[in-house]
Amino acid sequence: FFRGLLARYKAFRNCWRAQVFVSLVDNLELFSSCCSEILILELSCWICSRSDASILKESRRKTPVAVALKENERLFGDSAVGMSIKTPKVAFRYFQDLLGKQIDNPQVALYQSRFPEHELMKDEKRQTVIFKLSQALQYSPEEMLGMVLNYSRGLAEEFAEQPIKDAVITVPAYFNQAERRAVLHAARMADLKVLQLINDNTAVALNYGVFRRKDINATAQNIMFYDMGAGSTVCTIVTYQTVKTKDSGTQPQLQIQGIGYDRTLGGLEMELRLRDYLAKLFNDQHPSKDVRKNPRAMAKLLKEANRLKTVLSANADHMAQIEGLLDDIDFKAKVSRQEFEDLCSDLFQRVPGPVQQALSSAEMNMDGIDQVILVGGATRVPKVQEVLLKAVGKEELGKNINADEAAAMGAVYQAAALSKAFKVKPFMVRDAAMFPIQVEFTREVEEDDKSKSLKHNKRILFQRMAPYPQRKVITFNRYTDDFEFYVSYGDLSFLNQDDLRIFGSLNLTTVRLKGVGESFKKHSDYESKGIKAHFNMDESGVLSLDRVESVFETLVEDKLEEESTLTKLGNTISSLFGGGGHTPEAGENLTDSVQEEEESLAEAAKEEQGVKQGQKSSAEDAGEEQGQEKQQSPPPDQAEAVPPKEESQKNEEGEKSEAQVSEWELLTWCICVQVQMCVIWYSAKSICCLQFLPCSLARLQDLTVRDLEKQEREKSANSLESFIFETQDKLYQEEYLFVSTEQEREEISKKLSEASNWMEEEGYAAATKELKDKLAELKKLCRNLFFRVEERRKWPERLAALESLLNHSNIFLKGARMIPESDQIFTEVELGTLEKAINETMVWKNETLAEQNKLSPAEKPVLLSKDIELKIAGLDREVQYLLNKAKFAKPKPKKEKNDTKSDSGKNATATSESENTIPPTEGKQEGKEQLGTMKAEAGGESRKNDEL
Repeated sequence: FFRGLLARYKAFRNCWRAQVFVSLVDNLELFSSCCSEILILELSCWICSRSDASILKESRRKTPVAVALKENERLFGDSAVGMSIKTPKVAFRYFQDLLGKQIDNPQVALYQSRFPEHELMKDEKRQTVIFKLSQALQYSPEEMLGMVLNYSRGLAEEFAEQPIKDAVITVPAYFNQAERRAVLHAARMADLKVLQLINDNTAVALNYGVFRRKDINATAQNIMFYDMGAGSTVCTIVTYQTVKTKDSGTQPQLQIQGIGYDRTLGGLEMELRLRDYLAKLFNDQHPSKDVRKNPRAMAKLLKEANRLKTVLSANADHMAQIEGLLDDIDFKAKVSRQEFEDLCSDLFQRVPGPVQQALSSAEMNMDGIDQVILVGGATRVPKVQEVLLKAVGKEELGKNINADEAAAMGAVYQAAALSKAFKVKPFMVRDAAMFPIQVEFTREVEEDDKSKSLKHNKRILFQRMAPYPQRKVITFNRYTDDFEFYVSYGDLSFLNQDDLRIFGSLNLTTVRLKGVGESFKKHSDYESKGIKAHFNMDESGVLSLDRVESVFETLVEDKLEEESTLTKLGNTISSLFGGGGHTPEAGENLTDSVQEEEESLAEAAKEEQGVKQGQKSSAEDAGEEQGQEKQQSPPPDQAEAVPPKEESQKNEEGEKSEAQVSEWELLTWCICVQVQMCVIWYSAKSICCLQFLPCSLARLQDLTVRDLEKQEREKSANSLESFIFETQDKLYQEEYLFVSTEQEREEISKKLSEASNWMEEEGYAAATKELKDKLAELKKLCRNLFFRVEERRKWPERLAALESLLNHSNIFLKGARMIPESDQIFTEVELGTLEKAINETMVWKNETLAEQNKLSPAEKPVLLSKDIELKIAGLDREVQYLLNKAKFAKPKPKKEKNDTKSDSGKNATATSESENTIPPTEGKQEGKEQLGTMKAEAGGESRKNDEL
């Protein structure tokens, strides 16, 4: 009986609360009973449905890098591309090619020829490019990129539902120092903290390797990625293999071996040629017209060329058609794939170029390449695949990664690895710098005839394809007074003349050192160990000069103490690698010792001799600070200096070492550094940035605020219009007619009509506050009507729930009173309280319903759904109290029967009493079992309620 009672009560509770609560207990039981695959599938489906609703704003799963700036309006993505057709002058695309470029760069002239509708100006301060929209509106390419990055951050924040400050940004592998710093400058404008600039090709290789971890082993696999995008083409050779690390054990690693590129070979150039061909066809059809003079018509043709290129990749021919191309003249022309290939024949001849460059830089041939994989949208052109397949000599080309999303997915994985909020499996990445960097300095030397002359020296700092991140230290041993040196790019003979002109200046910076002479004067008693310049190429491939310091060393007398074996071993190692007892500084493994009379240091890849090469390799594998040191003959004036090897041999022969009677004292003196930039520099401490960054930040923040205000106003206008139309429709629905009077409906309809007319006449220019006030006024007018309708909708369900609860509570009360007195767990006060609650709830229900029935439907109701819910909650609380008590109640102990007493009188009395009570033993036992079941189910229900 009690089991059935509890089941009905539980079913009732689940019924009336189903729309409000979710049972956490049921969910946990469901999850624990499901296998992991089903759970993952369900979560994946939920994530996908959420993604479709909140993040995929662009229908093609990618957002064009475009921004449109039109007076008080700013658009991005596909909206900006659409604006390029209506107003080409205010829509900007492919401006990444102008980052870090001076006004006289050939890339700037190429951009101007491709998009003549834009007016480019010269920035007098930095000699860079500025887009001029009007006399008041002028933006640099960095500012536009900052706008796009800020918009991208907004998309990510909307999906993640939390603020985002950190980012990993992909850049082309051929970006030089100025271009990389321009991207970092744009990120600072967008208030983004850049965790890393990762090369596109490296991100693609990381995405490929992450999903093929099981296929990577100790045997090296060489994969070539051919990436032809919209603006450029990059070919990369990557080696995958597992390596041993100190912290994580054996882990997979990718290493960039070779890179080749073509800055101007891409899908955009194909579209531009196809656009010009369509323009020629139109001019041939209409000799009196010249479509090339109309920017809007040319923008339409470029859009059609993009569509046509895509269709021709799968069809032999297609019909190009544009309605109202020029002066309401429709254009229609049939274009075949053969015609398209003829237009781009010279472009297809350049397809193998990056492959040969990559093989040359990696010092490999195609026999060592295991697979060639296509990346980038332009690789879908059949002719590109045909020419590339012939150039690489493989059976087929790999198409097993997403050509559009691979770089983004690789950057996402790297961001997760760098972030503290996620934990991913480690995948080691060793990127390579494409362009060598060297240090140059000039010193006055004395010739044999005692005449003085200037000698110019060059020392390679980073070789071509040198891995990074990496630290290097250059030591100047012959300077005792203030001097200067230069940092520039090294040998770029592997670039053609066009690439060299686009590359820009080869000089990076001039470094002037002050305080060198002063340091020598103050430490005349010390032995100079040279002036050390510490360079760092970080994870983003950006070179920086950390510090310059003058290092001195002297011997301090100490007590003669017998050294232990470990101490001797330490001194021996120190003498081998520290230059006669000099202990290397913390954080430095090796040092570049630059002697003015010595020859240039050889490439790191060719230094394969001795213990020092082993130390260098291990340092590179560990990703620590690295340097290069090569044993060379001492200069003439230092011939008496004892080489480290000879000194160590003397120690081994038993001669008394200085380390045994004294200790080395090392002193470093910081040198003041003045840096003069020879190219466009975007350092956070540079004068240009200090002047322009705050101004740019303010301008971009002002645009963002205006965008938010515009969105808020549009949202308010849409809400007002929606309310007007929906309410006008509701006034004539049956449920609204039933609870309203004719006069009330006429008044509301009149106000709605006035608001609608106001929206058409004045509302388009109204401020956000006016729109919100107008909406609030209309909602206040309709509030009572909507309240009455909403209450009547809730009554049936709430009243049915109350009635059901009353019935179940009555049954529960009757059942509780039927429990025998000996087993009764409820007191009379408790049962009386429940009975009182049931009676009061019943009386309130009957009286309120009677009072409500006396009112007309148009009057304010006295029966409120919230009051019904309160009555349900109060009565439910009383029942729950008793159920919880039954859950924790302990059964009373049984009374032992006295078998020795067999008095007939007592037996007769017991018999007579048993006739007036509940049947003995079996019935009592059954009642106890039912009560136990009730307690168990009540306990489970109570647990669910507690968790809810």
